[in-house]
Amino acid sequence: MVAPTIRTTRISAEEVPVIDTIVLAFATDPVARWVWPNTRQYLTSMPTFTRAFGGGAFLHKSAHCSDDYAGAALWLPPNVHSDEKALGEILQGTVATSIRDDLFMILEQMASYHPTEPHWYLPLIGVDPAYQGRGYGTALLDYALQTCDRDHLPAYLESTNPRNIPLYQRHGFEVLGTIQAGGSPPLVPMLRRSR
Repeated sequence: MVAPTIRTTRISAEEVPVIDTIVLAFATDPVARWVWPNTRQYLTSMPTFTRAFGGGAFLHKSAHCSDDYAGAALWLPPNVHSDEKALGEILQGTVATSIRDDLFMILEQMASYHPTEPHWYLPLIGVDPAYQGRGYGTALLDYALQTCDRDHLPAYLESTNPRNIPLYQRHGFEVLGTIQAGGSPPLVPMLRRSR
């Protein structure tokens, strides 16, 4: 099997297909579907959530995709953050009131695990389900982690799917703990130390 070719996206021309890939990839994600269990809710909310959570990657040339758009990753460089105001508005307006308090507790826990020193943050990485198991995740991580290593900076993420933890561990990420509130699925914060 030939490894997928990964590259940095062109800002305006590729934002939509990259976000489409992320939306497809998270369609069965335990946390995403706990947040938006209804299909219409999910398909309406996830694209705007993706832009608010990881869209800064497009502006900072740290959004990556495969040539066929089957895989995509949105990395936020040091000192670049998610759009917290937009995230709050999206979640406030789209999440069922029955889980909203738990979700905001999860967000607080996520913030407590983020490294305080400069680091690369991976809010979203995904592969179209039709292409999973073909090396796209590995290729996307390898591509971005070269930059982390070149800059001698750590990388941080939260795994929302337990199936992905071994992939991250193979790339040097270590489990820091577990994030969970109420009936939510667990999120696993993971850190790859600087090299």
